[in-house]
Amino acid sequence: MKPLATLPRAGLAPAPTLVALASSRLMFFAAAQALISVGLALAGDAEPWSRAVGWWPVAAGLANIASIALLVRAARAEGVPLRSFFGERGRARQDVPYFLGVLLLVAPIAQLPNVLLADALLGGAEEAFRMMSPPIPREAALFGLLVFPVTIAFAELPTYYGYVLPRLEAAWGSRARALAVTAGFHSLQHATLPLIFNGAFVVWRMLMFLPFAFFVGFVIQRRRSLLPYLMAVHALLDLTVAWMVFAAST
Repeated sequence: MKPLATLPRAGLAPAPTLVALASSRLMFFAAAQALISVGLALAGDAEPWSRAVGWWPVAAGLANIASIALLVRAARAEGVPLRSFFGERGRARQDVPYFLGVLLLVAPIAQLPNVLLADALLGGAEEAFRMMSPPIPREAALFGLLVFPVTIAFAELPTYYGYVLPRLEAAWGSRARALAVTAGFHSLQHATLPLIFNGAFVVWRMLMFLPFAFFVGFVIQRRRSLLPYLMAVHALLDLTVAWMVFAAST
């Protein structure tokens, strides 16, 4: 199969549309938190925005549903199956060893910047987690536990690296530029999940996954058949986080 960058441009979204879609999750997260805060205010909460911070797994689940809807719309516009945004078919005998090597690098690349930045900006990872995870009602935490990990698998990496990245590469004719923009927005999206008006916290969220985003994008750019494996790992990792929120719920 030819790389997408070598295929005709007919039917593909223009670069500005692709960049807008890459930025969409940043807005979806903030909009979902705002919606939750309105609901809390109507329920009589005195500090609805601060209380909505802890509902971030719910906000993420709602944002993921919106992202999946955009991918469905994009697939229809191009006349391609939705599954084409989830990578391409490979050979397990070749992909599994490669994936295991990637997996060994993913954990330190994702965790070290997180911890080091939290120590430098917020006084430690525990304080960072405390800021973004005040206890929430058990029902809300259960929604996050059931919906957030499943939807993230089909929303996040497919949006950035299954859809946007190869099409920006085709539009611009530059792998490096396409990767820089896509990975940049992938990292930046975390600034509004949750949205806390604290400069150090926002910087931490913006930068904590930047090396991870570039690494994952680089890997998928060169071996699209690994995307389904990384989608599954992403879901499992976020399941553990959603469980922590659920365990702390009231």
